[in-house]
Amino acid sequence: MEIWPHRNTNPKPIKLSKVLQNDAEQERDMRAEIQEMKKEHNSVSMMDEFARYARLERKINKMTDKLKTHVKSRTAQQAKMKWMVNIGFYILQAALMISLIWKYYADPVTVVPSKWIAPLERLVAFPSRVAGGVGITCWLVVCNKVVSIGLHAVS
Repeated sequence: MEIWPHRNTNPKPIKLSKVLQNDAEQERDMRAEIQEMKKEHNSVSMMDEFARYARLERKINKMTDKLKTHVKSRTAQQAKMKWMVNIGFYILQAALMISLIWKYYADPVTVVPSKWIAPLERLVAFPSRVAGGVGITCWLVVCNKVVSIGLHAVS
């Protein structure tokens, strides 16, 4: 997936994986820097060098807040991308189902003995109206339900 920058004169697209990798590297660097400052902070005596001790503590707090903000931003960006991909898949699925129903509305997917589906024969045959037939709409609903149950069982 690629993202085109809005105000960049560079015609090359920015790869999303590269952006996420850079964010992860920045976070790793920030964590390492915080660890180094904490080591230094622990080595400084609060009684002897209070000003330096307080300065280091403020720096650590500031860097930790910056890291938390960065992680929140990255997490929100990932959630947004996941949401957009899910919406895209749902739209694709709906378009595929509508096109299948449109193309095969008059043809039954299969024909079974009428007594197998006796009370619901007209509903199952919709929209093909063939006695004992299983219409594309019913077939898609059943297939979706079976896939949904299968995915739920796996996860």
